[in-house]
Amino acid sequence: MLVHRLIERKRDGGRLDAGEWRTLVMQYTAGAVTDYQMSAFLMACFLRGLDRTETSALTDAMLNSGSRFDLASLGVPRVDKHSIGGVGDKVSIVLAPLVASLGIAVPMVSGRGLGHTGGTLDKLESIPGMRTNLSLAEARAQIEDLGCALLGQTDEIAPADRKLYALRDATSTVESIPLIASSIMSKKLAEDLTGLVIDIKRGSGAFLTSFEQEVALANEMIHLGEGHGCPVVAVVTAMDRPLGRACGHALEVEEAITALKGEGPADLMEVTLALGAEMLVLARVASDASAARTDLNAALSSGKALARFRKVVERQGGDPAVLDDTSRLPQAPARETYAARRAGFVSRVEPRAIGRGIIELGGGRKVMSDEIDAAVGFVIHVKPGDRVEAGQPLAVIHARDDAGIEAGRSVLDAAITIADEAEPPLKLVSHRISRNGVETL
Repeated sequence: MLVHRLIERKRDGGRLDAGEWRTLVMQYTAGAVTDYQMSAFLMACFLRGLDRTETSALTDAMLNSGSRFDLASLGVPRVDKHSIGGVGDKVSIVLAPLVASLGIAVPMVSGRGLGHTGGTLDKLESIPGMRTNLSLAEARAQIEDLGCALLGQTDEIAPADRKLYALRDATSTVESIPLIASSIMSKKLAEDLTGLVIDIKRGSGAFLTSFEQEVALANEMIHLGEGHGCPVVAVVTAMDRPLGRACGHALEVEEAITALKGEGPADLMEVTLALGAEMLVLARVASDASAARTDLNAALSSGKALARFRKVVERQGGDPAVLDDTSRLPQAPARETYAARRAGFVSRVEPRAIGRGIIELGGGRKVMSDEIDAAVGFVIHVKPGDRVEAGQPLAVIHARDDAGIEAGRSVLDAAITIADEAEPPLKLVSHRISRNGVETL
């Protein structure tokens, strides 16, 4: 196969057939197609797009590049959740053990940081000793015992997507509906699911810039799921401000632990419960969203969800003592409170600026090989619409050193705006999208 001919064809608006997608993905996975060739091809796809048949072919090619779970013999529903990506979004860490504690198998295959957003795997690995590179055999045994495994893509699970995911991050080809849909669904279909809930972010911090794009992405994944016998429901949630207060890997794990105790920030809890309710209804263990929320709240208040997370952490080699003493998580050497310079209303807390700021502090990747400092980040105490006074603490910067503190101040200067008045933020949970259409919540 002459790769440059495929690049030319896609560059010029042509399409590939299923066999060509299969061969291209297979050869890239084997190393016969170079990163620079695939980078050019991805950019052509980003600019020219893929039709639905091509998206399905790419998804199948990545899915078939590795092995799959075989979980049907467990005899329980198998439901997962995936977020399109947001700043401060630690919902997966809360939701997986919470839903698993209610008798549903949650084989959660997650990714690393992508663009300005942090990755669930990077966050989990801030727990000392925590392993996310589980083999399929290890993950299956853990799901059978605990109902939950939190793992990344090994060479067994969609290895083609694992390589492409990192390459898209490094080549600014993230914000493409076909590439997003095929990446997510190749991993999720490998999990042998009976249902999938997608959290689609909306607002200035989202990868997609319009509601029409968000609906198109949801419909693409619903279509891909139906083609493989996996019902998909999408929920649209706000990302015009960070979710929760903590932004940064270890800081977000600490907040997730607080949430598993039922004491997390109100917005984090609301999104978690909304997505969890969809998972329980898809699994048919709750008759409707109201009954599902009752079950979820009971699992939080009883300590059942936290206990399940403790077992997962311990099973995957992590230090379970962090659940009782979060100071055992990585701690930034330098901290400084950031205060309001004037009285007024918070009109903006820009998530994209916060996410990029974490990368500047060392908490993200500029190139694929970068190491992450899990301790750095921000804890932001205000939301758009809040009234503040001059000198009031707005956030805390967590950095490596004085230079990081200075950089953090610049980030917050750009991200947080105080004005004489403020428009209301987007509704936190605004729409539900299923095969039946779009429902306003």
